[in-house]
Amino acid sequence: MSLSRLCLAALAAALGLFSTSGAEAKMKIGMVVWIGCEDVCRGVRDSFAKNGIDAEFVLMDAAQDQSRLPGFVEQARTEKMDLVLTWGTKTTLGVLGTLADRTDPKYLNEIPVVFTVVADPVGSGIIESYEKIGRDNVTGTRNRVPETVNIKSIRRYMPSFDHLGMLYEAATPNSVGKVEEVKGLTGALNFTLDAVPLDTLADGSPDPESIEPGIAALKSKGVQFIYLGSSAFLEKETDRFTGAAVAAGIPVLTPYEHMVSDSQALMSVAARDYDVGKLAGEQVRRILVEGRRAGDIPVLAMEEFAYLVNMKVAKALNLYPPVEFLQFVEKVE
Repeated sequence: MSLSRLCLAALAAALGLFSTSGAEAKMKIGMVVWIGCEDVCRGVRDSFAKNGIDAEFVLMDAAQDQSRLPGFVEQARTEKMDLVLTWGTKTTLGVLGTLADRTDPKYLNEIPVVFTVVADPVGSGIIESYEKIGRDNVTGTRNRVPETVNIKSIRRYMPSFDHLGMLYEAATPNSVGKVEEVKGLTGALNFTLDAVPLDTLADGSPDPESIEPGIAALKSKGVQFIYLGSSAFLEKETDRFTGAAVAAGIPVLTPYEHMVSDSQALMSVAARDYDVGKLAGEQVRRILVEGRRAGDIPVLAMEEFAYLVNMKVAKALNLYPPVEFLQFVEKVE
């Protein structure tokens, strides 16, 4: 969006001049998602009315197929979108590339982009830091709980905890990066980490058949808790993954609360996805309504997190939360 158009958009929003019927007045905002429009996506859309954004919302669903991402880049250009949101590390890298790709025409370097649900945008090379983006057209949201909070939450739930297990995607940088990040905490927080890579298929994707053997390997090593650091694959295979863990008698901590409410993970410590979407909507407002350059806006971090415990899983594992834990957690009965 040009500077003059940004200024006009800001003035129109301030004066309430956006028309709900005039298509020419509407901005066009695209959202590239990996697994359809879920709570983050809905939070973004619902934030538009609150933030004075009269926009046509275009959903671009990769449906877990990375080969679709270049087409979305071209679609954003062809349809002259005013801004693009991305959900997840794979979609964000597919749309933006890394810092080294800032001038590569294969990626969106001229249209503002707001990323969401990226586990480690710095480690993935998408931005320089949360305060200094290093790219003119990019900002985003930060939704992950610090890993120290996750480890301390496990120990608060299980005071005897000292052995963590992780399954991860060896071919996915953010999944490997989370393992390395957690490994870096073992000394300071006094626990042992065993991490088992999932097998890969011929196309490089994780093999679902390796989930149960991976959990069996973690059980044989004596882990007390399994932590899902970052894996869109295991999130997709949530029933198989968490079901196998419960069958092996091992609780799962996940950053994805739906794996607790809708499946068999024991606990999550996470920002509400819907609230992450609203936070992303605030970034959109700053760019399209206030006329600010995306790269000048620091990544916005969630400040409130929810603790969720599946009591049916706790019963199945005979691992009930301490009484003091129940004072602040939400329970799925």
